[in-house]
Amino acid sequence: MEYRRLGQTGLEISTIGLGTNNFGGRIDFEATKKVLHQTMEEGINFLDCANTYGAGKSEEFIGQVLGKEHRHEMIIATKVGAGAMGGPPPGPNQKGATRHHIMTEVEKSLKRLDTDYIDLYYMHRWDADTPIEETMRALDDLVHSGKVRYIGCSNYTAWQMVEAFWTAKSQNLYNYCCVQPEYSLVIRDVEKELVPAAEKYGMSLIPFFPLASGFLTGKYTQGEEPPEGTRFAGSPNMGNKYFNDDNWSLLGKLQSFAGERGHSVSELAFAWLLGSPVVPSVIAGATKPEQVTANAQAAGWQLSSEEMAEIREML
Repeated sequence: MEYRRLGQTGLEISTIGLGTNNFGGRIDFEATKKVLHQTMEEGINFLDCANTYGAGKSEEFIGQVLGKEHRHEMIIATKVGAGAMGGPPPGPNQKGATRHHIMTEVEKSLKRLDTDYIDLYYMHRWDADTPIEETMRALDDLVHSGKVRYIGCSNYTAWQMVEAFWTAKSQNLYNYCCVQPEYSLVIRDVEKELVPAAEKYGMSLIPFFPLASGFLTGKYTQGEEPPEGTRFAGSPNMGNKYFNDDNWSLLGKLQSFAGERGHSVSELAFAWLLGSPVVPSVIAGATKPEQVTANAQAAGWQLSSEEMAEIREML
């Protein structure tokens, strides 16, 4: 496993990170335990979580599996700000980027994770109703207190990220070291503004949904219903986002490109993202140990500059 620096920090994270949205939802504690043990076995040290994943069960399961024995081996990222997932709509002050909500939720996350610090704390979403200085000061206080070590943002646009960056810089506050958007071979909106902004400000970009929620795994066939048990079978609206003629055409080209080199499109998806200078790690979920192994092995394929150029032509 290769490790790269996170933004302008000295922290090293594995090029493949484990997304834990499935924990406590699609898989139970015993299955989660197997996935996490395989994650450590593969040398993956970067876990991506949120206070809302599995309605809190994801953080809880991670805390139970790692305990004090393995906590120091892992870099745990979790998020705040999205409110309650899978439950009733959150009430007043139960979501967003206010000091009140951040300070309340960090204590809950620390307790569930069974730890006294969070390595990387993300704002899950931009909050238009809260002054960004309030948010950045609250996060700065958490870093000074030792409860949080680094901070980042998720689902921010380029202007939102830059607004937060300059607010923190002007007030001499701890700043975001990374941004986490959806980014893959078929969803590339971030290349227009967010990628250049991350490069300009020395921030890492950490993609989620690198396999386009499974579209790039080869599980799906054009004109056929999604197989039972797959993500799109349970969420048809999500499938509509990816199932279009342009994407099916691109998938065929990518399959030929990867197949000629003895690789799968899944491996190509990881290798292409990791070919970007602003991407230190790619977040991928798993429900089985063998999926963790496959994701870890995918990081071993390094595309040449000529291959990157060829893919860019396809895109």
